[in-house]
Amino acid sequence: MKLVFAGTPEVAVPALDALIASGRHEVAAVVTRPDAPAGRGRRLVASPVAERAEEAGIEVLKPVRPRDPEFQERLREIAPDCCPVVAYGALIPKSALDIPVHGWVNLHFSLLPAWRGAAPVQQSIMAGDQVTGASTFRIEEGLDTGPVFGVLTEDIRPTDTSGDLLTRLAFAGAGLLTATMDGIEDGSLRAVEQPADGVSLAPKITVEDARVDWNAPALRADRVVRGCTPAPGAWTVFRGERLKLISVGLVPDRTDLAPGVLAPAKNNVYVGTGSHAVELLWVQPQGKKPMKGADWARGVRIAPGERLGGTDVG
Repeated sequence: MKLVFAGTPEVAVPALDALIASGRHEVAAVVTRPDAPAGRGRRLVASPVAERAEEAGIEVLKPVRPRDPEFQERLREIAPDCCPVVAYGALIPKSALDIPVHGWVNLHFSLLPAWRGAAPVQQSIMAGDQVTGASTFRIEEGLDTGPVFGVLTEDIRPTDTSGDLLTRLAFAGAGLLTATMDGIEDGSLRAVEQPADGVSLAPKITVEDARVDWNAPALRADRVVRGCTPAPGAWTVFRGERLKLISVGLVPDRTDLAPGVLAPAKNNVYVGTGSHAVELLWVQPQGKKPMKGADWARGVRIAPGERLGGTDVG
């Protein structure tokens, strides 16, 4: 089939690579979000998908909005059979959805209808799920509601961050998306409507969602840290400044600390929660580089009874 691939971040690149390498389909063009400011200089930078497409000599389309008439006219000229999508980052209007013969087919990183929305991997870790996966489905006007072509499952490991899990799903999902294109082309795949039961939503994680509540159980703190790593980054407050939490370890046998209270040791630093303590393994103070929790604790000289989680942020 002739394909126009839509995607933007690094997580979409493995799927684009797989489709280019398949030899069975032609990636005629790529649709991605416009160049965005990045880095300290806020210089405009092309998306990872745009960079990869340009390396491969593929036409790149960067509409401000997919409903722009110029973009839709170019899409009609290309006349794709199907538009595979991975993390494109904009809603596709019906006028664009109707252009390819086989529609737009999205690779979504959950087992639909679970975790429909922008942050399925983060939300699944934060909810304590033990298994997740990826689904390919035909995009319609609802939020991730379209009929499903195929799925794969992936275990969530006890130490997985959302970055770890998303990387595995990106590569496994690339194979699923390619197989879905093959099945659509030869007629062996038929999309099946999603069940009405088991629906859950995965809205984008806000900064407040990423704040650790030390009154909650230790497992909750661990899940928030892992689910929000690398983005948007779990955090707490220490001495009026934000402290980023990169990783923590569960310490079930230490139950003597009140929620938020810090207890430095020679090579460790612990903090109390609503159940048992956690160890701060890696943290990042405001304006500084990531460091081991014990090194941070030595540097700030924690006073007896001092705690994390104050309300004021400087």
